[in-house]
Amino acid sequence: MSPSDAVSRLFDVAGKHVVITGGTRGIGRMIATGFAAAGARVVISSRDAEAAAQAQDELRTVGAVTALVGDVSSPANARALAAAATDVLGTLDVLVNNAGVTWGAPLDSFPESGWDKVMHTNVEGLFHFTTAALPALRAAVETTGDASIINIGSADGINVPTMESYSYGASKAAVHHLTRHLAKRLAPERIRVNAIAPGLFESKMTKFVVQDATAKQAIDATIPLGRFGTADEIAGMSIFLGSSAGRYVTGAVIPVDGGLVGCGPAAPVAVTDGKLAPAARS
Repeated sequence: MSPSDAVSRLFDVAGKHVVITGGTRGIGRMIATGFAAAGARVVISSRDAEAAAQAQDELRTVGAVTALVGDVSSPANARALAAAATDVLGTLDVLVNNAGVTWGAPLDSFPESGWDKVMHTNVEGLFHFTTAALPALRAAVETTGDASIINIGSADGINVPTMESYSYGASKAAVHHLTRHLAKRLAPERIRVNAIAPGLFESKMTKFVVQDATAKQAIDATIPLGRFGTADEIAGMSIFLGSSAGRYVTGAVIPVDGGLVGCGPAAPVAVTDGKLAPAARS
Protein backbone atom coordinates (compact mmCIF):
# COMPACT_ATOMS: atom_id res chain seq x y z
CA MET A 1 0.00 0.00 0.00
CA SER A 2 1.38 3.40 -0.97
CA PRO A 3 1.59 6.23 1.61
CA SER A 4 -1.16 8.11 -0.23
CA ASP A 5 -3.43 5.06 -0.11
CA ALA A 6 -2.80 4.71 3.61
CA VAL A 7 -3.76 8.33 4.21
CA SER A 8 -6.88 7.97 2.08
CA ARG A 9 -7.96 4.94 4.11
CA LEU A 10 -7.59 6.95 7.33
CA PHE A 11 -10.22 9.43 6.14
CA ASP A 12 -12.41 6.90 4.33
CA VAL A 13 -16.09 7.11 5.33
CA ALA A 14 -17.52 5.22 2.34
CA GLY A 15 -20.37 2.99 3.46
CA LYS A 16 -20.62 4.53 6.91
CA HIS A 17 -24.09 5.22 8.28
CA VAL A 18 -24.45 8.89 9.27
CA VAL A 19 -27.38 10.82 10.72
CA ILE A 20 -27.36 14.61 10.89
CA THR A 21 -30.17 16.36 12.74
CA GLY A 22 -31.35 19.51 11.03
CA GLY A 23 -29.23 18.73 7.99
CA THR A 24 -31.34 20.36 5.27
CA ARG A 25 -29.63 23.76 5.40
CA GLY A 26 -26.73 25.68 6.86
CA ILE A 27 -23.85 23.90 8.55
CA GLY A 28 -25.81 20.65 8.76
CA ARG A 29 -26.27 20.60 5.00
CA MET A 30 -22.58 21.38 4.46
CA ILE A 31 -21.67 18.37 6.60
CA ALA A 32 -24.26 16.15 4.91
CA THR A 33 -22.92 17.07 1.48
CA GLY A 34 -19.38 16.22 2.55
CA PHE A 35 -20.27 12.80 3.95
CA ALA A 36 -22.52 11.94 1.00
CA ALA A 37 -19.87 12.94 -1.53
CA ALA A 38 -17.39 10.75 0.33
CA GLY A 39 -19.64 7.69 -0.05
CA ALA A 40 -21.48 7.56 3.29
CA ARG A 41 -25.18 6.74 3.63
CA VAL A 42 -26.68 9.86 5.18
CA VAL A 43 -29.97 10.64 6.91
CA ILE A 44 -30.88 14.29 7.51
CA SER A 45 -33.94 15.81 9.16
CA SER A 46 -36.11 18.89 9.10
CA ARG A 47 -39.28 20.05 10.82
CA ASP A 48 -40.55 21.19 7.41
CA ALA A 49 -41.74 18.46 5.03
CA GLU A 50 -41.25 20.62 1.95
CA ALA A 51 -37.71 21.55 2.97
CA ALA A 52 -36.92 17.90 3.67
CA ALA A 53 -38.17 16.76 0.26
CA GLN A 54 -36.30 19.50 -1.59
CA ALA A 55 -33.04 18.87 0.26
CA GLN A 56 -33.32 15.13 -0.39
CA ASP A 57 -33.81 15.67 -4.12
CA GLU A 58 -30.88 18.06 -4.33
CA LEU A 59 -28.49 16.04 -2.19
CA ARG A 60 -29.21 12.79 -4.01
CA THR A 61 -27.29 14.26 -6.92
CA VAL A 62 -24.26 14.05 -4.60
CA GLY A 63 -24.79 10.72 -2.86
CA ALA A 64 -27.08 8.45 -0.83
CA VAL A 65 -29.20 10.83 1.28
CA THR A 66 -32.59 10.31 2.93
CA ALA A 67 -34.45 13.22 4.51
CA LEU A 68 -36.87 12.64 7.38
CA VAL A 69 -39.47 14.98 8.84
CA GLY A 70 -38.95 15.42 12.56
CA ASP A 71 -37.37 17.50 15.29
CA VAL A 72 -35.69 17.19 18.67
CA SER A 73 -37.53 19.96 20.53
CA SER A 74 -39.16 17.50 22.96
CA PRO A 75 -38.05 14.14 24.39
CA ALA A 76 -40.85 12.32 22.54
CA ASN A 77 -40.00 13.96 19.23
CA ALA A 78 -36.30 13.23 19.68
CA ARG A 79 -37.00 9.55 20.35
CA ALA A 80 -39.34 9.31 17.37
CA LEU A 81 -36.76 10.85 15.03
CA ALA A 82 -34.02 8.55 16.32
CA ALA A 83 -36.27 5.53 15.73
CA ALA A 84 -37.04 6.68 12.19
CA ALA A 85 -33.36 7.22 11.40
CA THR A 86 -32.50 3.79 12.79
CA ASP A 87 -35.21 2.22 10.62
CA VAL A 88 -33.50 3.67 7.56
CA LEU A 89 -29.88 2.99 8.47
CA GLY A 90 -29.91 0.13 10.97
CA THR A 91 -26.60 0.67 12.73
CA LEU A 92 -25.23 4.18 13.20
CA ASP A 93 -21.53 4.92 12.75
CA VAL A 94 -21.68 8.70 13.05
CA LEU A 95 -24.24 10.91 14.78
CA VAL A 96 -24.02 14.64 14.12
CA ASN A 97 -26.14 16.62 16.58
CA ASN A 98 -26.58 19.74 14.51
CA ALA A 99 -30.20 20.83 15.04
CA GLY A 100 -30.29 24.17 16.77
CA VAL A 101 -32.05 27.52 17.03
CA THR A 102 -31.08 30.97 18.22
CA TRP A 103 -32.83 34.00 19.68
CA GLY A 104 -31.79 37.60 20.12
CA ALA A 105 -33.42 40.30 22.24
CA PRO A 106 -32.35 43.07 24.64
CA LEU A 107 -31.54 41.87 28.14
CA ASP A 108 -34.36 43.77 29.85
CA SER A 109 -36.97 42.32 27.51
CA PHE A 110 -35.53 38.89 26.71
CA PRO A 111 -38.61 36.62 26.61
CA GLU A 112 -39.10 33.36 28.44
CA SER A 113 -39.96 31.75 25.11
CA GLY A 114 -36.59 32.82 23.71
CA TRP A 115 -34.85 31.07 26.59
CA ASP A 116 -36.96 27.93 26.68
CA LYS A 117 -37.07 27.24 22.93
CA VAL A 118 -33.30 27.51 22.57
CA MET A 119 -32.53 25.36 25.60
CA HIS A 120 -35.12 22.71 24.72
CA THR A 121 -33.71 22.30 21.23
CA ASN A 122 -29.98 22.95 21.58
CA VAL A 123 -29.31 21.12 24.85
CA GLU A 124 -32.20 18.87 25.85
CA GLY A 125 -32.93 17.81 22.29
CA LEU A 126 -29.31 16.87 21.73
CA PHE A 127 -29.26 14.80 24.92
CA HIS A 128 -32.52 12.96 24.28
CA PHE A 129 -31.68 12.21 20.64
CA THR A 130 -28.27 10.89 21.65
CA THR A 131 -29.61 8.56 24.33
CA ALA A 132 -32.29 7.28 21.93
CA ALA A 133 -29.63 6.58 19.28
CA LEU A 134 -27.27 4.70 21.63
CA PRO A 135 -28.48 1.19 20.66
CA ALA A 136 -27.70 1.90 16.98
CA LEU A 137 -24.31 3.37 17.88
CA ARG A 138 -23.49 0.36 20.05
CA ALA A 139 -24.47 -1.96 17.20
CA ALA A 140 -21.98 -0.16 14.94
CA VAL A 141 -19.25 -0.66 17.53
CA GLU A 142 -19.95 -4.39 17.48
CA THR A 143 -19.35 -4.38 13.71
CA THR A 144 -16.52 -1.87 13.22
CA GLY A 145 -15.11 -1.34 16.70
CA ASP A 146 -15.87 2.37 16.78
CA ALA A 147 -18.66 4.95 16.62
CA SER A 148 -18.59 8.73 16.71
CA ILE A 149 -20.88 11.44 18.05
CA ILE A 150 -20.20 14.97 16.81
CA ASN A 151 -22.01 17.78 18.61
CA ILE A 152 -22.21 21.14 16.87
CA GLY A 153 -21.44 23.77 19.46
CA SER A 154 -20.32 27.32 18.69
CA ALA A 155 -17.49 29.77 19.13
CA ASP A 156 -20.16 31.79 20.98
CA GLY A 157 -20.18 29.06 23.61
CA ILE A 158 -16.51 29.87 24.33
CA ASN A 159 -16.19 33.58 23.60
CA VAL A 160 -18.69 36.13 24.92
CA PRO A 161 -21.06 36.94 22.02
CA THR A 162 -21.31 40.49 20.71
CA MET A 163 -25.03 40.14 19.99
CA GLU A 164 -27.65 39.83 22.74
CA SER A 165 -28.22 36.12 22.17
CA TYR A 166 -28.14 35.11 25.82
CA SER A 167 -29.78 31.71 25.60
CA TYR A 168 -27.80 30.72 22.49
CA GLY A 169 -24.34 31.30 23.94
CA ALA A 170 -25.33 29.63 27.21
CA SER A 171 -26.82 26.66 25.37
CA LYS A 172 -23.67 26.11 23.33
CA ALA A 173 -21.47 26.32 26.41
CA ALA A 174 -23.71 23.62 27.88
CA VAL A 175 -23.29 21.53 24.71
CA HIS A 176 -19.51 21.72 25.10
CA HIS A 177 -19.59 20.55 28.70
CA LEU A 178 -22.17 17.84 27.95
CA THR A 179 -19.84 16.66 25.18
CA ARG A 180 -17.03 16.10 27.66
CA HIS A 181 -19.35 14.37 30.13
CA LEU A 182 -20.74 12.01 27.48
CA ALA A 183 -17.24 11.33 26.17
CA LYS A 184 -16.06 10.19 29.59
CA ARG A 185 -19.09 7.96 30.09
CA LEU A 186 -19.01 6.38 26.62
CA ALA A 187 -15.25 5.99 26.12
CA PRO A 188 -15.22 2.46 27.60
CA GLU A 189 -17.85 1.52 25.00
CA ARG A 190 -15.64 2.85 22.17
CA ILE A 191 -18.12 5.58 21.31
CA ARG A 192 -16.22 8.82 20.85
CA VAL A 193 -17.90 12.15 21.58
CA ASN A 194 -16.50 15.46 20.35
CA ALA A 195 -17.82 18.93 19.62
CA ILE A 196 -17.08 21.31 16.78
CA ALA A 197 -17.36 24.99 17.74
CA PRO A 198 -17.96 26.75 14.41
CA GLY A 199 -17.35 30.41 13.89
CA LEU A 200 -19.09 32.20 11.05
CA PHE A 201 -20.35 30.29 8.03
CA GLU A 202 -22.93 31.55 5.54
CA SER A 203 -26.30 30.16 6.62
CA LYS A 204 -29.83 31.26 7.49
CA MET A 205 -28.61 32.04 10.99
CA THR A 206 -26.01 34.52 9.68
CA LYS A 207 -28.04 35.80 6.73
CA PHE A 208 -28.61 39.18 8.36
CA VAL A 209 -24.84 39.72 8.44
CA VAL A 210 -24.11 38.54 4.90
CA GLN A 211 -26.82 40.76 3.37
CA ASP A 212 -25.53 43.93 5.06
CA ALA A 213 -22.23 44.91 3.44
CA THR A 214 -21.13 47.10 6.35
CA ALA A 215 -21.89 44.40 8.91
CA LYS A 216 -20.17 41.75 6.77
CA GLN A 217 -17.07 43.91 6.48
CA ALA A 218 -17.06 44.53 10.22
CA ILE A 219 -17.34 40.82 10.99
CA ASP A 220 -14.70 39.79 8.44
CA ALA A 221 -12.33 42.27 10.06
CA THR A 222 -12.71 40.54 13.45
CA ILE A 223 -11.70 37.12 12.10
CA PRO A 224 -7.92 36.54 12.13
CA LEU A 225 -8.12 34.70 8.78
CA GLY A 226 -10.27 37.54 7.43
CA ARG A 227 -13.29 35.62 6.11
CA PHE A 228 -16.21 33.33 6.81
CA GLY A 229 -15.67 29.57 6.73
CA THR A 230 -16.53 27.45 3.70
CA ALA A 231 -18.60 24.29 3.36
CA ASP A 232 -15.65 21.97 2.73
CA GLU A 233 -13.86 23.28 5.84
CA ILE A 234 -16.65 22.31 8.24
CA ALA A 235 -17.28 19.05 6.35
CA GLY A 236 -13.58 18.21 6.49
CA MET A 237 -13.43 18.49 10.27
CA SER A 238 -16.58 16.37 10.59
CA ILE A 239 -15.17 13.67 8.32
CA PHE A 240 -11.95 13.67 10.35
CA LEU A 241 -13.91 13.08 13.57
CA GLY A 242 -16.12 10.44 11.94
CA SER A 243 -13.28 8.49 10.31
CA SER A 244 -10.38 6.35 11.48
CA ALA A 245 -8.20 9.47 11.38
CA GLY A 246 -9.99 10.71 14.51
CA ARG A 247 -10.10 7.44 16.44
CA TYR A 248 -7.88 8.71 19.27
CA VAL A 249 -9.87 11.93 19.75
CA THR A 250 -12.68 12.13 22.30
CA GLY A 251 -13.91 14.78 24.71
CA ALA A 252 -12.53 17.57 22.52
CA VAL A 253 -14.17 20.90 21.69
CA ILE A 254 -12.57 21.99 18.43
CA PRO A 255 -13.03 25.56 17.15
CA VAL A 256 -13.40 25.86 13.38
CA ASP A 257 -13.60 29.62 13.30
CA GLY A 258 -10.71 31.23 11.44
CA GLY A 259 -8.86 31.86 14.69
CA LEU A 260 -11.49 33.76 16.69
CA VAL A 261 -11.21 31.57 19.78
CA GLY A 262 -7.50 30.81 19.67
CA CYS A 263 -6.24 34.23 18.61
CA GLY A 264 -8.98 36.55 19.76
CA PRO A 265 -10.78 39.06 17.53
CA ALA A 266 -8.51 40.75 15.02
CA ALA A 267 -10.51 44.00 15.22
CA PRO A 268 -13.26 45.31 17.50
CA VAL A 269 -16.91 45.34 16.46
CA ALA A 270 -19.83 47.24 17.96
CA VAL A 271 -23.60 46.91 17.92
CA THR A 272 -25.38 50.20 17.18
CA ASP A 273 -29.17 50.30 16.86
CA GLY A 274 -29.13 46.51 16.54
CA LYS A 275 -26.63 46.55 13.67
CA LEU A 276 -23.02 45.41 13.56
CA ALA A 277 -20.34 47.90 12.55
CA PRO A 278 -16.61 48.49 13.11
CA ALA A 279 -16.04 49.82 16.61
CA ALA A 280 -14.41 53.19 17.07
CA ARG A 281 -10.87 52.90 18.39
CA SER A 282 -9.80 55.10 21.28
